[in-house]
Amino acid sequence: MCPPFLFLRLFVLIKEPLFSDFGYLSTMNRLLDVYDLRLTPYREAWEIQRSAQKELIDQKLALRENPDLGKPVPDSLYFVEHPHVYTLGKSGNAANMLKGLAELTQIDAEFIENDRGGDITYHGPGQIVGYPIIDLDRHFTDVHKYLRYLEEVIIKTCADYGIEAGRIEGLTGVWVGDQKICAMGIRCSRWVTMHGFALNVNTDLSYFNHIIPCGIQDKKVTSLSQLLDRKVEESDVKKKITKHFGEQFSLKPEAKAFEAKNQTASNT
Repeated sequence: MCPPFLFLRLFVLIKEPLFSDFGYLSTMNRLLDVYDLRLTPYREAWEIQRSAQKELIDQKLALRENPDLGKPVPDSLYFVEHPHVYTLGKSGNAANMLKGLAELTQIDAEFIENDRGGDITYHGPGQIVGYPIIDLDRHFTDVHKYLRYLEEVIIKTCADYGIEAGRIEGLTGVWVGDQKICAMGIRCSRWVTMHGFALNVNTDLSYFNHIIPCGIQDKKVTSLSQLLDRKVEESDVKKKITKHFGEQFSLKPEAKAFEAKNQTASNT
């Protein structure tokens, strides 16, 4: 008969990567605050991210000095939809923006250079953007593994709609065949993440014609609505993403009102 400790070890190995390094056992009771910013300009959402990341880092460092300060700030996930915008990551090539800045006004779009990884991408109406502010010290300190986890969340979400999505070796993001349905780019400071993923749901894909998406010339983009040949309810997609995100990171999601969070912060 298998000894109890050996059975537990085999169980952990079988469940890898979700249970890797006993991450599940250490996070299973933790909360995930989920905010829906709805339609928010890119710069405004970027500042919200930076503030949330700083709050998490500051308290993490303070708790190391004094564990009695209180409960840790929960990990969080921000959903947002942006007005038309092209963003270029810090390692990107501006030549992948095929329109001049003056021409962008004709398509009601703007261009912003930011501090995430990756090349150029597009955000706009009908696209669900997710910004997880996650302390990887609570899970695993491996950025590549974190990206694979994010990809898995989207792969499972696509599967809920009968779409077989997956990965392409050497390329970040989620793909259906050779078409990208979800782009990803992150930034990590003291193992606290920001930026995240952009899933094309009811996106006007013609806006991708003005860039070389993610700097990849021989691949196209797609969306849930294009693959299903119908409009997809975005609130339903967010629910599915939230469910899979909570399961993947062993967190319990809780919907939060962003105004309430600001009010709380202003009273402390």
